[in-house]
Amino acid sequence: MTEQRPRRQVRPVVENPDGTTSRTPTRDGRPLLNFRSPRVTQPPQHLADMTMDERITAVKEMGLPGFRAKQLSTHYFVHHTTDPEAMTDLPKDRRAELVERFFPPLLTEVHRLRTENGDTIKFLWRLFDGALVESVLMRYRNRITLCVSSQCGCGMNCPFCATGQQGLTRNMSSAEIVEQVIRANQVIAAGELAEVSGVDADMLGNPAAAVGSEADEEQGREPAGAGSGTGSSGAERVTNIVFMGMGEPLANYKRVMGAVRRFVDPAPAGLGMGARRITISTVGLVPGIDKLAAEEIPVTFALSLHAPDDGLRDEMIPVNTRWKADEAIDAAYNYYRTTGRRVSIEYALIKDMNDHAWRAELLAKKLNARGRGWVHVNPIPLNPTPGSVWTASEPEVAREFVRRLQNAGVPTTIRDTRGKDIDGACGQLAAAE
Repeated sequence: MTEQRPRRQVRPVVENPDGTTSRTPTRDGRPLLNFRSPRVTQPPQHLADMTMDERITAVKEMGLPGFRAKQLSTHYFVHHTTDPEAMTDLPKDRRAELVERFFPPLLTEVHRLRTENGDTIKFLWRLFDGALVESVLMRYRNRITLCVSSQCGCGMNCPFCATGQQGLTRNMSSAEIVEQVIRANQVIAAGELAEVSGVDADMLGNPAAAVGSEADEEQGREPAGAGSGTGSSGAERVTNIVFMGMGEPLANYKRVMGAVRRFVDPAPAGLGMGARRITISTVGLVPGIDKLAAEEIPVTFALSLHAPDDGLRDEMIPVNTRWKADEAIDAAYNYYRTTGRRVSIEYALIKDMNDHAWRAELLAKKLNARGRGWVHVNPIPLNPTPGSVWTASEPEVAREFVRRLQNAGVPTTIRDTRGKDIDGACGQLAAAE
């Protein structure tokens, strides 16, 4: 199939803080971006904020032997509980005090929404200061994935993303990020997630790429223990974590990496997950990508590119005015060269805006110029958000976009739109009560 005629380019038009409109929101003539969280009070220190050595020190400061830290960690990271009545191996007269010190309340569930078949649940959480965030729990055939938030709101201001239009309230703490996983594990243990997954097909009727499947797509490998979703305690639990919820993870780098270390630390110091089961996504903060590559924690890395040319990407992804598309792609390629982990390129397909076949060819040309076998492209049909003037690409246009990439030798799989009917899909999280 070839394009019969040029299609009209629809450009982003968004509202500025002063009520005027422009293609890219600005303040004092500069793109409206917020890399730094306002200085606000963070939640009280939680066990998940600490290393095991720090927990031991804190326990000793309470006049208790250091081994109590391991017991507390086992209750939290293995049994997923903070209930003092369940901690029968701790001194009865000190349990309440220990729980108060190490497990201050972090998330209060406001409500949850479930898809009709129950394989996807979206949670709305209220944090200690009243801020609201969301996370999405998804069962697939061979994994259970949790999409976590890392910031309250987002400062990147991408006009087609509901979270990006909220602005940034504050960064989340490491423990607030970790607690989303613990609470999801409690829901799974209670049997509140459907035991089987629905069949996922993309807009073309082909098997869709699952959120969190980037690591497992390498050379067609299935994850270890595929289909079981069980942890060290034998109970079913979250197997894959994706930082694709609210916020730009690399703009909250220190706390996000603190959470990642709790995820990969062997139990009971942490959850004991494999790094490749954790996906960190960014819109292109190049210094953060370079830092991530040097961490020696080979998580799966995803770059939200959405346009291969700077003329359009400047308008779709305001951070592109700071680090251009080629700089972001170079950083992604460096991540692959440093870690050996194949990179995922995320590309929201938006009707008449970025879905032109020539853009697919330009994207393939840029990716192949760095080498072969280092990258996989996940086109994602745009998920609708309130007030948005844009819609997903037509199926035939998406089919041609994918065909051009595949013909150029670039592995390409359309991402599923799991949770779209509960506003829980990519770009839809708005934390609305």
